[in-house]
Amino acid sequence: MNKHPFREGYDLPLGRDLLLDGKELLAALHDEVIAVGFFDPQYRGILDRQHYGNEGERQRRRVELPQMSTETIASFLAELGRVLIPSGHLFLWLDKFHLCEGTAPWFEGLPLTVVDLVTWDKGKIGMGYRTRRTAEYLLVLQKEPCRAKGAWTRHDIPDVWHEKATAEAHLRHAHPKPIELQRALLLSTTSPGEVVVDPAAGSFSVLEAIKGTNRDFLGCDLVTGTTEVGPRKRGA
Repeated sequence: MNKHPFREGYDLPLGRDLLLDGKELLAALHDEVIAVGFFDPQYRGILDRQHYGNEGERQRRRVELPQMSTETIASFLAELGRVLIPSGHLFLWLDKFHLCEGTAPWFEGLPLTVVDLVTWDKGKIGMGYRTRRTAEYLLVLQKEPCRAKGAWTRHDIPDVWHEKATAEAHLRHAHPKPIELQRALLLSTTSPGEVVVDPAAGSFSVLEAIKGTNRDFLGCDLVTGTTEVGPRKRGA
């Protein structure tokens, strides 16, 4: 990177599981300093629509996580669009409900364009009133100007990815994400020394994915982070 990523002389440690509000993390960053972002919001939409009466029994671990409103998700996306470098990528995790409902209003007025979609076959069956859920979806967005040449270097990544989250990952978090898929994507869209940001890191699977790649991780979570730190001045 050509410049220090943090605003006004402030700093945060890289490669750690920060206990921090993602909005604070993003606010500490300069414009256009991040090569890739991952964002896995804790959606409330499907629970509100289905009116599950036994959330506390079947979905206890899920509902105990901080839920994000549509407005909160949109504000995160606006900040992620601001901090991404030109032609940088954002990988946004979606469930089936939000994929079907549509996400276009979230990106109105932002320099982000949907360029692809990856389906993650989790290898396990979930809930559903009709068909049962076995997949999650990763919406691929790119900051303007949109281009594939030079910005996406791997061409062996299928649009349906089969990977089971480990039992250990399920113990750490209610919704662990596929480490190998995220590793393949970040290697395809970043260069050595660039920073990958994850402001709602959950199980910190992106931190695991980035190990050994010579890329830097900057991420946090208000619940699962263990490194207590706030934005601080360099040298303080």
